[in-house]
Amino acid sequence: MQNLTNEIVDKGLEVLNGHMDGKLLTHLNSCVHCGLCADSCVYYQAQPDARFIPAKKVDLVASIYRRYKTTTGKIFPGLVGARELNRETIDEMIDLLYGACTMCGRCVSHCSVGVDISYVVRKGREMLANMGFVPRTLQSTVDAAIQTGNNMGIATQEFIDTLKWLEEDLQYEVNDDTATIPLNEPGKDILYTLNPREPKFFPLSISAMAKVFFAAKESWTLSTQMYDVTNYAYYSGNLQEAAIIAQRLHDEMLKLQAKTCVLAECGHGSRAFRWEGPNYIQKNYPFEVITSVELLAKYIREGRIRLDPAKNRDKVTLHDPCNLARSGGIWKEQRYILKEAVSDFVEMNPYGLDNLCCGGGGGQLAMSEYNERRMKIGELKAEQIRKTGAKIVATPCHNCVDQLSQLNVTFKLGVQIKTLVEIVADALVLENR
Repeated sequence: MQNLTNEIVDKGLEVLNGHMDGKLLTHLNSCVHCGLCADSCVYYQAQPDARFIPAKKVDLVASIYRRYKTTTGKIFPGLVGARELNRETIDEMIDLLYGACTMCGRCVSHCSVGVDISYVVRKGREMLANMGFVPRTLQSTVDAAIQTGNNMGIATQEFIDTLKWLEEDLQYEVNDDTATIPLNEPGKDILYTLNPREPKFFPLSISAMAKVFFAAKESWTLSTQMYDVTNYAYYSGNLQEAAIIAQRLHDEMLKLQAKTCVLAECGHGSRAFRWEGPNYIQKNYPFEVITSVELLAKYIREGRIRLDPAKNRDKVTLHDPCNLARSGGIWKEQRYILKEAVSDFVEMNPYGLDNLCCGGGGGQLAMSEYNERRMKIGELKAEQIRKTGAKIVATPCHNCVDQLSQLNVTFKLGVQIKTLVEIVADALVLENR
């Protein structure tokens, strides 16, 4: 850890100074310590240690507020549990706010008075980011996106080459030489985004969406300059870097004059650009933003694609990404899609808005120092999956795909992990084919 100077501490306290929003102030002062949030937290469920109770994280940030922003805390800090923002406090903040929280929001929905605990955690992370204490592993992912345009650091020519062979495969699969994966074409109805893990590790997800676009006769394009749907600065708490990433996608939409930005299957990416992005860049978007989940459901409802559920006969269950379902309210659409696309769909318990976090969110997959904790909380999700008896786990989020894939191997689940669009593509009925 770098030397802790008064100047660095002041940067952290800026989050609590002057224009501090009423929402944060309300939530810092509202916790009644009832303990209901404890059993909702996957960290506490996996390891019943009082440190992992979500309310403790609120108390940690609130204790700093009391020390520097209340009269009693300044004069008699011990009476109100006020804490100095010193090395010991910062170490605890890093461990609990980064290393023991996926910001899944389940504790929020179980809070007796509605404290937005994940929001308080985000503000605590913002304090740490201002001081330069983002875990190095997480910051390196943000740095890659800032420096190269995507969080995997994929070179442009490598990306183009991948798309070209995927296009050839698409033409062969649909038996049509006119099928394309269009690049940088202006004036299209849709600019589609990707999680960089798709061209790097999961190219079948790109092929699947291209096949769906072909079947729907969609007007669409990909950008080779700004296609990354992710924004790990949402996790790090660095608002300036989050704004840079969001601004780039905003500018690419304007440059290519696309009507709608369609966000690929990524929970936090959808939240960071669609719902948080306008706050980051301080302006509304002059274009529509939707998720690919909503687009797939729209295609099915409007009859733009036809599906045969008999093509997907294995039992399928669904994992809901926290940022998409619980925080974004998108949970009915994926169920509608699966009921149209598969023969045998079974829910986890609990599911939907109350579904357990898989353990991969909050930047956990990027922070290798917390791998042991991540897999420990992931065991809860593994047991959820096992109890369904499903052979396929669908999830509309590549962070979740990565985490579930690791759980699949570690806990010997013997399932397939698929994105939603892959399942839809498998069920497609192409005209005259």
